[in-house]
Amino acid sequence: MLDPLSLIRLNDEVVDDASLQGRDLIIALDGHADAGHVLRQVRGTLLDELDARLVATFDADQLINYRERRPQITFLGDHFTAYQRPRIELYALTDGLGTPFLLLTGPEPDLQWDRFAAAVVRLSMALNVRLAASFNGVPMPVPHTRRLGVTVYGNRPDLAEGVTTWNPTAEVPASAAHLIELELAQRGRDVVGFTLHVPHYLGDAEYPQVAVAALEHLGAAMGLGLPTDRLREAGRSVGEQIESQVAGSPEIQRMVSKFEQRFDEHVPQQERRSLLLGADEQLPDGDDLGHAIEAYLSGRRADDD
Repeated sequence: MLDPLSLIRLNDEVVDDASLQGRDLIIALDGHADAGHVLRQVRGTLLDELDARLVATFDADQLINYRERRPQITFLGDHFTAYQRPRIELYALTDGLGTPFLLLTGPEPDLQWDRFAAAVVRLSMALNVRLAASFNGVPMPVPHTRRLGVTVYGNRPDLAEGVTTWNPTAEVPASAAHLIELELAQRGRDVVGFTLHVPHYLGDAEYPQVAVAALEHLGAAMGLGLPTDRLREAGRSVGEQIESQVAGSPEIQRMVSKFEQRFDEHVPQQERRSLLLGADEQLPDGDDLGHAIEAYLSGRRADDD
């Protein structure tokens, strides 16, 4: 195998920044299991709404099969412009609460997976990444009228307890993100992944609800406050369109009804843990909330004085 580190070009302006050490890493490589366009939506939301600094780029020229996945280029009447080169990049971001994390994003490599995974793992070890998390969406025979299910995997059972809704045993197509997670876990790093269950009849559409769910799961696992307001607003609009189409088609109504019946029969009716709480935390009762509010207000009055 060729030297994995030769795939990486570091940003000299930030690479020596000590604050990059000890962060969590979100892996968002598109091209595999992207039902509902969850990867594109999450990546766009994080890079558009949060402060981001480029840490490193990977040599996509060695990793992408251009003839199988041709880049786009703009044609303006009589000439070409704006060639869109594939970019696989590592960013440093800060969430709305001031908590830093890392984001690996771009097209999933077509070639040299072992070398690419080794490069990501070496960079992660050098940056002392604590937890690496990935996510995707898969089409499932489930109704849009029920809460989105999720399969949680990795080596952190506490992040799956009370959250995961289905854990099958199966042979599935691998992804580059899976290989990275496997290599990191073998080196003693924490990894977690979230596979969201998207209604199969919405799998080819942009479904904001699945992106909101992905951000909620990532935020809960990493203790991050990730932005979802714009996606929630888009989700309300999409939800109205779906309901309108369902109401206008008896055939679709029958299909959704069958999915609801099957879902209610086969999905365990277990109580799911709130994503606002840790695995061992309990939802506070009214007295606890009252005491917390009183303490907060007392502190504010003391600060004012």
